[in-house]
Order: sequence, then C-alpha cells, then structure tokens
Amino acid sequence: MTSVVGLLLAAGAGERFGGPKALACDDDGTSWLLRSIQALRPCAEIVVVLGAEAERAAALVPMSVSRIRAHDWAEGMGASLRAGLRALASTDHDAALVSLVDLPDVDAHVVARLVGTVAGPGDLARAAYDGVPGHPVLIGRDHWAGVVDTAIGDRGARDYLAGHEVALVECGDLATGVDVDAR
Repeated sequence: MTSVVGLLLAAGAGERFGGPKALACDDDGTSWLLRSIQALRPCAEIVVVLGAEAERAAALVPMSVSRIRAHDWAEGMGASLRAGLRALASTDHDAALVSLVDLPDVDAHVVARLVGTVAGPGDLARAAYDGVPGHPVLIGRDHWAGVVDTAIGDRGARDYLAGHEVALVECGDLATGVDVDAR
C-alpha cells in the first residue's frame, strides 16, 4: 500500500489578496487554513508550509499537523514547495499531494480521488477541472529532487511537470478548483 503525505502550501503574503491567505476566513468565519487542512484528511500525514505571519498561522494549526517554515517564502511558491519537499525527504512516504490554502471548494473528495490513483513513487498526477489542469498536484517521491531543482518563483512545479507525463484526474464533478486572488 502506498503512503501519501498532504503538503499544504500556506506561506505567501497574499499581496494581491491584501494579506496572508493562511489567516483568511470566509464571511461565516471559516478559516481557510483549517478548511484546507480538513481537505487533506485522506492523506496519511499532513504537513503545512508557513512563511508570512508564520507564528500567527501556526497557532491555528492543529497539534496533529506538522508545521514547516519556509524562511525564503517571499521568493514565491517555489520556495514553499522546496522547503516542504526537502523536509519530507527523511520520511517514508511514496508521494506528496501538494495543495494550496486558497482553493475554497477543493475538499476531501477531490483529495481522496487523487490519493486513490497512486500506484507508487514514480507517479505524477494532478486534478483537472473540465479538462483544465489545476491543484492539488500529486508528486511521487522519485520526482521530489527534480521538482526541488526546478521550483523557482511563483511557478512551483509547473516547469518540471511540463517536461513529464502527468496523469490528469478529472474532478470537475466535485469542485471548480478556482483559487482566490482578491478579496
């Protein structure tokens, strides 16, 4: 049986949004950070990467969830992804399911569908919404070093994924996968 770790990227300052999305709440008071953690519950373990306002955000994270700080978070999503994958290198997980804190309708059903596709550490898969690739992205352990080497700025794993075969897992029946960039 394969083991998948949920890796939540929540380190950004949210400049276009008006503040760190890890601290954002819906109008009804629902924390984006906690909602995103809940979505990753189908994973064997959950790790959150924090950066901007890390101490305040860490206080919201349940004790059962690991926290990593991306000290170079201001560089962009690539820095958060690198920090997370480097920290996971010492674990026994076969794959990391990478999600973002600003995906309001991506829930545990989407995550479970992706986790259910993992056959081993060589896998690459990502959620698709009506055929359009989106997040979360599943990265098998065999690809972690390559992603770390190419993850720069706000491009994250985009360049690495473009050069490899990635299975698209249709999730448009479950969510839109749209991220939130403005209040």
